[in-house]
Amino acid sequence: MENILLAAHVLAGILFVGPVAVTTSLFPRFAAPATGTGADAVATAPAVATAPAVATVLHRITRVYGILALVVPVIGLVLAAVQGRLGEIWITIAMVLTAVAGALLALRIVPAQRDALTGSLDPGGLRMMRMLTGVFNLLWAAVVVLMIVRPGAA
Repeated sequence: MENILLAAHVLAGILFVGPVAVTTSLFPRFAAPATGTGADAVATAPAVATAPAVATVLHRITRVYGILALVVPVIGLVLAAVQGRLGEIWITIAMVLTAVAGALLALRIVPAQRDALTGSLDPGGLRMMRMLTGVFNLLWAAVVVLMIVRPGAA
């Protein structure tokens, strides 16, 4: 049972969290030409006509895969319970970081993407979205490191 849960946890992380990390990172590049701001708007000037369509698809992938990614911590919690590791500090830290990353995605990044698509996001908001996306990806990187290193594991 543990091996099946571990495989499902890792596979779900790769298939669901990975695409969200990529789409959130790419979105600002394609949203910039749509808003006509930033260096990205100049760098991708020939593709300005397709940028809004790409940004729309990236936003949709972010939303759908963000919801699907909820299965990753659920399977992780079940796996930790089966293994009797719920009380270990690295599991607690990973759960907190995962919750922060999920909240950041749901409460800040996805709404900022939506605002960028409607044209109501200013250049400062686009810069903030880039920063938040970097923090989101760093949080997931920290969770992965915790899963490998397992500080304080019994």
